[in-house]
Order: sequence, then C-alpha cells, then structure tokens
Amino acid sequence: MTVPSIHDVANDCGVSTATVSRALRGLPNVSPGTRERVRESAARLGYVPSPSASGLSGGRHHAVAIVIPSTARWFYTAVIEGVDGVLRREGYDTFLVILAATAAGRERLFHNALLRKRADAVIALGIDFTAEEREELRSVDMPAVIVGGPVRGVRSVGIDDLAAGRAAMEHLLALGHRRIGHLGGENEYGMDHSVGQDRARAWRGSLERHGIAPAPQWYAVGSFLMPQAKAAATAMLRSADPPTAIFAGSDEMAFGVVLAALEAGLRIPQDLSVIGIDDHDWSESFGLTTMRQDPFEQGRIAARTVLDGLSGRATPIRTVKAEVRLVERRSTGPAPGATGPAALAPPPAVVAH
Repeated sequence: MTVPSIHDVANDCGVSTATVSRALRGLPNVSPGTRERVRESAARLGYVPSPSASGLSGGRHHAVAIVIPSTARWFYTAVIEGVDGVLRREGYDTFLVILAATAAGRERLFHNALLRKRADAVIALGIDFTAEEREELRSVDMPAVIVGGPVRGVRSVGIDDLAAGRAAMEHLLALGHRRIGHLGGENEYGMDHSVGQDRARAWRGSLERHGIAPAPQWYAVGSFLMPQAKAAATAMLRSADPPTAIFAGSDEMAFGVVLAALEAGLRIPQDLSVIGIDDHDWSESFGLTTMRQDPFEQGRIAARTVLDGLSGRATPIRTVKAEVRLVERRSTGPAPGATGPAALAPPPAVVAH
C-alpha cells in the first residue's frame, strides 16, 4: 500500500506543498478556508506529517542526508568530511544521496520524499535545483542547508564566486596580461550553474572594465574536471590568438591547463600563467596560484547549522559567506614582454569576502 505524501494532499487541494506544510503546522499566511480544506484532505487521504524537526531534540533517525550531484569532485569530498566530523561527535550518522543522471530519477527522489523518511535534516552540495525542487526543499519539515550557490528561502554556506573570480582576474591583469582565457563549467547536469556562471561573468566583466574585448576563442567549457579541461585548453592554446594567461574556474581544471601547456612545449609562467579557484590538495604540488577556499570548514558550518535547527536554535535564513584569499605560487608571472612594475614582482595578495 502506498503511503500518502504531502504531494498527494497538495494535488488534491490544488495548492503548493509549502501551503500544505504551513496549514498543517498552524503557521500564518494561510487563509482559514484553505487551512480547513487541507486538513480535511489530509484526514481523508490518511496523510500524517512527520514531527517538526525543531521538536526533536535528539533526532528521530539520528541521521542527516547529504545530497550531491556526483562523487567525482574533490570539493564535495572535502565538504562531506567536514560535515561528518561534526555530526558524528553529536551522535548523528550521515548517508549520501547521489542524484540520478536523468531528470526522471531526480523527480522520483524528491517526489517520494525519500529524505524525510530516513533523515532528520538535509545538507545539499552544489546542486542546480529546479523550481519544483526549491519548493520541496523549502517545505520539507526538517532543517536544510545548501553548500554552494544560495537558494532563496533556504540557509546556505558558500563563497562569493563573483568576487573570487574578479580577484583572480585582477591578479593576472596586474601582471600585465591582456589576452586572458577562461575555462568554465556551468553546463554540467545536476550541478549548480550559478557557480560557473558567476566565475565566467567575473572573467568577462574584468576584461571589459579594462577595455579588453573577450575573444570567443578565449573561452571554453572544462566541466570542472581535469581531462575535459586539458582537451579544452589544448584547443585554446592552438587557436590563432592564444591567451598568455588562463583563469580556470576550479583547480582541477587548472591542472588540465598546466598539462596541456606542457605538452604544447610552453613554459609556466614564462609563456603562460595559470590561476584556479579552490586550493585543491594537489595545488601546492602543481605550484598552482589559486583563490583558496576551505570546503572542509564550509561543511563544518553546514553541520552546525542543521544541529542548531534540530535543537530548536535555528539561525535566521541567510547565506554565510566563507573567506577566499589569493595564494601565489609559481604558475603565474608577468605577461610575456611586460615592462614596468608588472615585470618585476607580483602584486600583493588580494582577499575576496
């Protein structure tokens, strides 16, 4: 026998799941008529909402779901380690929910309310939520936190991607570079598009503010993965007007750029400067200049936020902005032929908040 869900009540009444949740919990902003209609429908269908997470001081399941679009990203692994370390000390287990590779799979995941049946809270990492999924997340009767791009009405933790991208670009521009390429990754299924889009906007906007028209061949999609980035960078470096510097939207893509440059016989940074975002575990070994963020700490913040919600100490709905700072290594240097201060020394460190 199928257990009725909040979606069944919403469909029966012709209202949103958020309205159903508010009506059954006695919250404001629901008309008396709608509230009564929802309650009658829930009783007739046999729908019983899960207890409010704020009333569960210990948590009914003692488990938190971590929803991720894939397992192929260093960033996700680092966040999960931060989350798990905090939650386990408080007696909570964690389990991964990996989004299916198809839209149908995602629809089943959220429609069946799987998370509510197994977890007391949910932490979602870098997901490009649809409008329906955002509604579901807002109405879910448990604490929820996003790590990555913000979702309206949900607590979140992440960096200012636009500011981080601008700081990376200013570093290259201060070194005299004017032909600057960018590897983005905003077209991956399931991933939060806003992250890649904001970093690409920072690249384009920084060039335009310096009176430089971004050439089409200076932009390519690297999918946030090293092999794809290496192939894209190889094509970029073989173009008629190749860049003298490349801003990669992640360190993993920057590693691909470094490998492509070495195969092309280019010296780094004498012939090509490379900068990324993250400060991946391998970045120091690659000598990569990068905009450092701390996904482990972002995971810890997310975990503490859901614990506050479970204990009834919910914080205001807002985005916690994590620090990003420039870490200079040997992959960036003055542009070929640069003269003046840019040729003598790199600029001071830039911090993006």
